[in-house]
Amino acid sequence: MQIKQHIPNAITLLNLSSGLLAIIAIFKGYYDEAFIFVCLGIFFDFWDGFFARKFKVSGELGLQLDSLADVITSGVVPGLMMFKLLLDIQEDDSSRYYLTEDFYYMGFVPYLGFIITLASAYRLAKFNIDTRQTDSFIGLPTPANALFIMSIPMIQFDGTHEWLVNALFNPFVLLGISLVSAYMLNAEIPLFSLKIKTFGWAHNKLQFSFLALSLVLLLFFGFTALPVIILSYVALSVINNMFWVKK
Repeated sequence: MQIKQHIPNAITLLNLSSGLLAIIAIFKGYYDEAFIFVCLGIFFDFWDGFFARKFKVSGELGLQLDSLADVITSGVVPGLMMFKLLLDIQEDDSSRYYLTEDFYYMGFVPYLGFIITLASAYRLAKFNIDTRQTDSFIGLPTPANALFIMSIPMIQFDGTHEWLVNALFNPFVLLGISLVSAYMLNAEIPLFSLKIKTFGWAHNKLQFSFLALSLVLLLFFGFTALPVIILSYVALSVINNMFWVKK
């Protein structure tokens, strides 16, 4: 039995392992480490599919394993992150927001962060049976959404933009982000795929241009750029769809 046919699944398991390490980091309060592990998981998520296609060993096992890994790294982890962010506000005695268990139902607010996990799991299940999503995505991909959610604590503790930090410490803003996140994951909005099947410029102009833009934004604005990058991804996809229809 050839070793190369096991390489993609081994990389997928590294994605899953990264998600598990991110969960442990969140429970310990190491949000920066959790962010790094999610980024690492997304990195592995890119390469498992690439090598599966390269070695021509794509199969049902790899597809299911990939989804299971994504449920953890890009579904459970961001949901847990939102839960912890809301819980931190609830447990902060100096917080001006009434999220304590003594205030009627507000003690349940942190659990609403898991709306992200539920929406991610639904999206991944739908993705597996949706034949329209072979070369592009419909709705925000779970890795992109995970990066968006995981950037929130990084922006909070970076503290570069005080108004943004204050907004992200507002539980109602975080709940709004959770709901918008859940909607975007399953919205009927065609988005271009970020997975590169070949390294040729002709077939990947949009992907390479977007990656270059993302790199520039990250270099100049740091973690604050991540929400902008996600919004740019959606905007470029909409513009690309309009251009394609006209063409």
